[in-house]
Amino acid sequence: MSTSAIRLYSRPTTWKAAAPAATHGTKTFSAELPKLPVANLSDTLIRLKQSLEPIAWSDEEYAAVCKKIDQFAAEQGPELQQRLLSRAEETRHWLEEWWDDDNYFAYRDSVVVNVSYYYGFDEQPPHLQQTPAARAAGLARAAMIFRQNLKRGLMEPDSTKEGPLCMDTYRWMFDCCRIPGPQGLDWSVSYAKENDTGNSGHIIVFRNNRVWKVEAADGGRILSTAEFEKQIRYIYENSNGTYPGVGVLTASNRDVWAKDYGTLASSAHNAEILTAIQSAAFVISLEAYKPSTSLEHSRALWHGSVTEGVPTGLRTRWVDKPVEFIVYDNVVSGFMGEHSMMDGTPTVRLCDDVLNMLADPAFDHGPPAVLSTRTPTPLDWEISPAIAEAIAKADGAALELIESQELGYLLTPYGKAAIKKFGVSPDSWAQMIVQLAYRRLIGNERRIGGTYEAATTRKFDKGRTEAIRVVTNESDAWVASMDNPEIGTEERKKLLTAATKKHVELAKSAGNGQGIDRHLLGLKKVLKEGENIPELFSDPVFLRSSYWVLSTSAIFSKHFPVYGWGEVVPDGFAVAYMTGYDDRLQYTVTSRKEMPNIKFCEEIAKAATDIYELFSGAERSRL
Repeated sequence: MSTSAIRLYSRPTTWKAAAPAATHGTKTFSAELPKLPVANLSDTLIRLKQSLEPIAWSDEEYAAVCKKIDQFAAEQGPELQQRLLSRAEETRHWLEEWWDDDNYFAYRDSVVVNVSYYYGFDEQPPHLQQTPAARAAGLARAAMIFRQNLKRGLMEPDSTKEGPLCMDTYRWMFDCCRIPGPQGLDWSVSYAKENDTGNSGHIIVFRNNRVWKVEAADGGRILSTAEFEKQIRYIYENSNGTYPGVGVLTASNRDVWAKDYGTLASSAHNAEILTAIQSAAFVISLEAYKPSTSLEHSRALWHGSVTEGVPTGLRTRWVDKPVEFIVYDNVVSGFMGEHSMMDGTPTVRLCDDVLNMLADPAFDHGPPAVLSTRTPTPLDWEISPAIAEAIAKADGAALELIESQELGYLLTPYGKAAIKKFGVSPDSWAQMIVQLAYRRLIGNERRIGGTYEAATTRKFDKGRTEAIRVVTNESDAWVASMDNPEIGTEERKKLLTAATKKHVELAKSAGNGQGIDRHLLGLKKVLKEGENIPELFSDPVFLRSSYWVLSTSAIFSKHFPVYGWGEVVPDGFAVAYMTGYDDRLQYTVTSRKEMPNIKFCEEIAKAATDIYELFSGAERSRL
């Protein structure tokens, strides 16, 4: 792509088609998957009514919204449904464009905290050198091998018990970057080449704000770990002094960043640096910080470290990249991902495979670096007074964002093994813990929103996610029973069984493209200009149901001692959890500082104990 193409005149209409399509017929991309269905309108509206009953504040409020649902079903709904069915017939994926823009590219606040997510890695394997340069080098080589296997179609596709999952979003993992749109709408640019076999390319390394270009291959061969390490040591040794923290500009409000981007790219020299960063396979940030606790590890990855009131971590990152590895001076490391083009499961696979490679003593690290004469290339910015001022303002905005956030972290004393022994779905169990904890947190206050859990729809072509609406009559009944002294243990267990059974049912429906929220989004989007907006769409109960006061999701990797993201509403919480460990459940809770984060974590811990004792007490009584 030419330098002029990155100068933000307007978003190209064919931007998404510019990323080379997957190589079909290979092991990785062999599956022919069905299109995402448009659910039956009456089925969605029945599910909607069920989801709204526990959200309504009164019987009268619930009756009013049900009347609007019936009115929608009788009047505008069928016509909008037909338009949506026509769109599904005419397009490969009826939701894709709307989801990209409405959920990500039109969002104008900083991607840091609000959009990006992080994974913290376990320790450097003991058989490898315990230096940050060695850690970064190992990550670089393993990630380049993963990239090569992906481009050659040699990877097993992601799958579940039901079959393979769509791998389409993997084409936005490497060699690409999000671009701040000057007209209120971002996009992503890909520099990947058609039929590329992954035996060429470069990476970008940041240290002390300085940008370095590292060629990742030599003569069609991916560099060895030793060759990467030699270049990374060179970067450590040659990044002393003062360099402008241009990276922090990427953490600004998107409209601010678009304006600053235009100023930055007005220099032909800087435009070349931007192209080098955007076209890099991925980024490695060598951050001058030493996190020593789970909380420090989490916060440093989530929004970067702060040194003497300066957001030094974000100055040395490029948060528009979908793949960014971070290595700290004490060899602690992790990952930060830009969320717009990929959900968490592909990057979990990337990091899991990379860390599995490095954990294997038999991993091929390649030849020694004795004969290598390669050195990395520094890419030093031209800084105008306008850019210097922009960096200062971005520093202030980033610091304000970081200081507005709170993060809690906890582990339970039991995990998947015990939960499965009790015959309960671990995911449903973990969700019920959150429901009980939140009700105890708010006491008798009215519920101000719903609970979102992400379900993957990757069993469909180009599938991404659907919302599981976790709050149900069944979950509420069980939650109420836990603090009602008149209800005994056996009845509480029956209520929990009903709640978790309902949760499993909703999760399966969502994964099968039979959720509520994506379908309703589609029905809204096919409204034509000037048409009356259905009363349903402005109903307070309807709006409250998708005000995600609890945004939750679960992934698993044995290599991730921490992971998380930010809350999605100002008076809510994000709850990242893991149920894959036999001996513990893992929760990370983020929120704004004014929210009772510590108290919520305490309530989660108590709820985890209380639900466990429902079953462990029964187990003891049978002994």
